[in-house]
Amino acid sequence: MDTAARARLDPVVADLQRIFGARLEAVVAYGRHAHEQAHSLALVSSLTLDDLTAMGTAAARWHHAGAATPLVLPRDEFAQSLDAFPIEYGEIIDTHVVLHGTDPFAGIGIDARDLRRAIEAQAASHVLHLRENYIEDAGWPAALDTLVRRSAPGFALLLRRMARLDGAPSESVADLSHWAASRAGLDPRVVGDVLALAIEPSPAVDAVRLFPEYVAAMETLLRAIDQWAD
Repeated sequence: MDTAARARLDPVVADLQRIFGARLEAVVAYGRHAHEQAHSLALVSSLTLDDLTAMGTAAARWHHAGAATPLVLPRDEFAQSLDAFPIEYGEIIDTHVVLHGTDPFAGIGIDARDLRRAIEAQAASHVLHLRENYIEDAGWPAALDTLVRRSAPGFALLLRRMARLDGAPSESVADLSHWAASRAGLDPRVVGDVLALAIEPSPAVDAVRLFPEYVAAMETLLRAIDQWAD
């Protein structure tokens, strides 16, 4: 995490320390892309409605500083929900930087069976989302452009978790494009274009023109996941 991104989270950490005091056990930053709002997760020993109210009064200041509203969870609740959100929590664990307290993820891992089931469910949901929104938007180009760009990070996350589960490199666009082509049969050019949109909202990729190939790639990926999970 660069210095600028960390600075965006300084107000979040300061307010959480003020609100929770000794109940604040750890705060971590997470995420991969500098152009996004800075994301954080806080683990606390207890969480009350008064805490939520106090954070609500601080949220506008966090957003103004370039930070997203933090995820705040009691530590026990986080540990118990690892099996429910293995994709999302796995990404947090992989990319986290400790901002306060000790590393809360030492000795914690994601169960491969939970991750496999979640990947299949999320891929199916992703395909349905693309089709449904195409119908609702009646193929309107501006809406399609937004749909492709907003869904691209989810596509990247799916590929990254699949590659990691498969024991393959997963950090770069080249890594993921190679894995998607060799293991799932996807067109590496299409994968590279969608991943480019996930990393940086570049105008170099024509998202509208990409849409049919993107949907086809997701359908291929879903079939591959279904066979892979057997």
